[in-house]
Parts: sequence; C-alpha cells; structure tokens
Amino acid sequence: MRGFVLATTNRDKVREVRFLLRDQPVTLRTLADLPPLAEPDETGDTFEANARLKALHYAAAIPGLVVSEDSGLEVDALQGAPGVRSARYLSPSATYPERFAAILTQLRGRPDGERTARFVCAVAVAEGARVMFEARGTIEGRIAHRPSGDAGFGYDPIFFSPELGCTLAEAGDAKATVSHRRRAFAALTRWLGDLK
Repeated sequence: MRGFVLATTNRDKVREVRFLLRDQPVTLRTLADLPPLAEPDETGDTFEANARLKALHYAAAIPGLVVSEDSGLEVDALQGAPGVRSARYLSPSATYPERFAAILTQLRGRPDGERTARFVCAVAVAEGARVMFEARGTIEGRIAHRPSGDAGFGYDPIFFSPELGCTLAEAGDAKATVSHRRRAFAALTRWLGDLK
C-alpha cells in the first residue's frame, strides 16, 4: 500500500480527494496530521507552477511522497480569470458569493456560447528536492446565469457541466465522475500503481 501526504489544509479538497481515492490501495495523510508548517507564497503564473512550488516546499520538510495540487476556474471571456488567483479573486477575504456576483456581472447579457469556462487541477508529487510526477485534469463547461445548488464548494454553483446537465453544486457525488480533480488524481493513482 502506497502512502503520501496531501499538502493542503482545505477540508473540502481533502474530503473530495478521500472520496476519489476510496477504492485505491493508498494511505493518505494531510497537513492537519502533522506539526504546523509555514505555507509557501503561491507566486507561480500557472497551476502547474504553483503545484510544483508547493510540493517541493513541503517535501523539503516531510519525508516520503508529498502530493500538492493547485486548481481553479478559467473563464474565457475574462481572459482566463480568475485563474491561479481563484482562491484570492477580488481579495483573499472575499466570499464566494461576492466572487460569483463579480463574474456574473462581467458576463451579464452574454449568451451561453460566450460563457465558456473550465476547471483546472494540476497535481505534483515531490520527494525531497525532486519532482517525481505531474498531471493535469480539466473539465469544460460554462458559467451559469445564476448560482444553483449547494452540494459543492468554491465556484461549483456557477459552473454548468454539459456532461452532467447541471452545475457541479447540483451534481452531488456525480461530480466525481467528471471533475478536473478526479482526472488529475486518476493519473496519479495510475502512476502510484506503477511504482515498484
């Protein structure tokens, strides 16, 4: 059985990753299971750069495999915003309803074809000073005209998935069948399975 530390304190992400890995022969610890560590500054200009930066930062202090992810929402009509600043969009203290309102205001009057967007999840695995593995998962969709659903987190209430026919916040457990995080972590579990 493979084990790794998931380098996050975000309880929603931890819950989702645990659900995604529930049938896999892996053991998962998080930063909450370890003595407090300083957080790195997320200075990368891509999801991949931030995932790599965080993985290497924590791997320098934690023995064994450390998995980090960086994820967020890209809206085409907003030139990819909020992008890598998804968790800090508007300001670090802004609420998600405030962020929804800002995005919906900027897209007001635009038809569905001009509301295209995607969620991106970049995963990096590091051990010591070396990045061992990287993967990227995406889900394509569009920004809904209003928030709907309460089963998700983050931007899920305004992200409509054509695959599911609803927002990710309305999808419940079905979100795990198509999500960006599922696709990135599926690649990770295949890699872990190949380790000798």
